[in-house]
Amino acid sequence: MTRIFYILFCFILIRCAHGNNQLSKKPNVVFILVDDLGWKDLGCYGSSFYETPNIDLLASQSYRFTNAYSSNPVCSPTRASIMTGKHPSRIGITDWITPENPPSESWNKLRKNQKLIQPKNKHALPLEEFTMAEALQTAGYPTFYAGKWHLGDEGFFPQDQGFQINKGGHIKGSPPGGYYTPYKNPQLKDGPKGEYLTDRLTDESIAFIEENKEKPFFLYLAFYTVHTPIQPNLKFLKKFKQKRKLLKDSLPIKIKEQKGFTVLNQYNASYASMVYALDQNIGRLIDKLNSLKLLENTLIIFTSDNGGLSTLISKTVNGRSAPTSVLPLRAGKGWAYEGGIRVPLIIKPPNNFQAKIIDAPANSMDYYPTVLDYTGIGLNPGQHMDGISLKPLLDGKTEVTHKQIFWDFPHYHGSGWTPGRAMRNGPWKLIYFFENDIYELYNLDNDIGEQNNLVSIYPERFEEMKKLLNVWSEEINSKKPMINKNFK
Repeated sequence: MTRIFYILFCFILIRCAHGNNQLSKKPNVVFILVDDLGWKDLGCYGSSFYETPNIDLLASQSYRFTNAYSSNPVCSPTRASIMTGKHPSRIGITDWITPENPPSESWNKLRKNQKLIQPKNKHALPLEEFTMAEALQTAGYPTFYAGKWHLGDEGFFPQDQGFQINKGGHIKGSPPGGYYTPYKNPQLKDGPKGEYLTDRLTDESIAFIEENKEKPFFLYLAFYTVHTPIQPNLKFLKKFKQKRKLLKDSLPIKIKEQKGFTVLNQYNASYASMVYALDQNIGRLIDKLNSLKLLENTLIIFTSDNGGLSTLISKTVNGRSAPTSVLPLRAGKGWAYEGGIRVPLIIKPPNNFQAKIIDAPANSMDYYPTVLDYTGIGLNPGQHMDGISLKPLLDGKTEVTHKQIFWDFPHYHGSGWTPGRAMRNGPWKLIYFFENDIYELYNLDNDIGEQNNLVSIYPERFEEMKKLLNVWSEEINSKKPMINKNFK
């Protein structure tokens, strides 16, 4: 009997060792999400004023997408789609999440003066969703979250959605104490005087990497930067103030965008210092992976949650203009024009430093299945039903990703956007505005700036896409705004 137990014990040890060995071969996953980073805010995407040498170096060893999109023009819906692999409208999060406290009197007054009543927005990412973090934790990965969450208040924090460690993720969308300690963040202890939030979140991430260097890990670093308040990194501000003096146009140039104003030039030294501080910290993170000999076997995904903040409903807010420009794209954050939804996307697969430009479209829902595919966990289409793995595309097995991509933003926004929807089908882009029942049709191959409305020139194409958009919205049960009877 003793011999039988001994043989059984040895068998269990062998199985456990085999399992640990299999896990050790799996890649690390580092997901980097930057807040409000515009499509043209990086050197590798065409910026000449901002400087991003470390991100550019990463792009030169990775796959860089030219047609990557956020699933929504604002943050919370996109963040929900990354976590779930589902379209935000399917989840019921179509606008940025606010605390459940009653809105201010001025906010209520503003809504009464709007032509449409916006549909209700969920206050948090539902706990019944099986998130990317839960999938990786179930597979044995230590899971870590740092930075902006904006997917719910207490009870719906990262630690309630599959992350074992949470450093700084809570209900607020912008850093409540700004970018210098004290942070006034209930999920992040204050640092020493003068500490900068972007540095601190990277420090926490590096500490996690060092603690878990012997096994595969999942690191989700969601920087608060470059979201407002535009608060410069003082170490780099002088550098960009001097550089601004060399610009032909050192003050913001603006054009009218329906109810808003769009900035056409990159001019803001404070914003440039924030982008540079971001880049320096990306460099620190990659250097740490490299020094620990972890970089080769790490999947890195770098992207943004929506387009850059280039458009505001007023020419200035508190005396300040929008901080960046994404020209030649039209509009910016808050809009379903390209400026609000086209984002940087850089993917470095494990065991691969090949550089390649990918023109095929991708969007936020694709990251969940892509991570599952690269880690060998296995796809879960019942969960990430609106996303597809990008691995076959990056492996060169296909040039096809999404035939159509849809956006649904039935809300008003401080950028001047009014409730609407949009879709892309190949090079064709259709946008619908609820207020005046207006459609716009563009061909992005010939008109990336969406200046020439082709509805009357291509009526058959317009009717075809209009039908596709309406069928999709019915299938996904997309909510519509309603007429405000009290509107004057």
